Amino acid sequence: MSSDIAGASGLAGRYATALYELAAADKQLDTVAQDMAAIRDMIDESADLARLILSPVIARDSQIAAMDAILTQAGISELTKHFVGVVAQNRRLFALTTMIKQFQGILAQHRGEMTAEVVSAQALSDKQRQAIEDGLKKAMGTKVAVDARVDEDLLGGLVVKIGSRMIDSSIKTKLQQLRLSMR
Repeated sequence: MSSDIAGASGLAGRYATALYELAAADKQLDTVAQDMAAIRDMIDESADLARLILSPVIARDSQIAAMDAILTQAGISELTKHFVGVVAQNRRLFALTTMIKQFQGILAQHRGEMTAEVVSAQALSDKQRQAIEDGLKKAMGTKVAVDARVDEDLLGGLVVKIGSRMIDSSIKTKLQQLRLSMR
């Protein structure tokens, strides 16, 4: 099956492919996808967790125990906890966020959808998120999954990335362009 999965290369790609295949075999793709999104959000929101996964100084056993405790507390499924445990055992936690992105890309490809990374100054409401999904679906001609992030530095507006395309309508960028044109 792994030969059917295109676009997953390198260390993170190999792990993401393996997770996809395990989740597909166990019919847990949706559960694992939710787990991976939750883990990514936890890493984004916690500087301590980010330090834990990136630090080469923290002992392997400590990383494994800490990740197990965090994931158990968060209610993450056994398959995903086992996967993260293997990643920690192999001292590859530094690549976990990349593995998550690769997994989401593989899943989207197999579902016939594209993934759009949408960065906004404030958290999007469900109505706004749905409007963005609908607009992107109409523009791209295929189902588009929205991966929403918040970056308060944008001040307002959105930055949308789909594949190699990027649409930047943020106030921060507009102010920078105005500053350059005034020089």
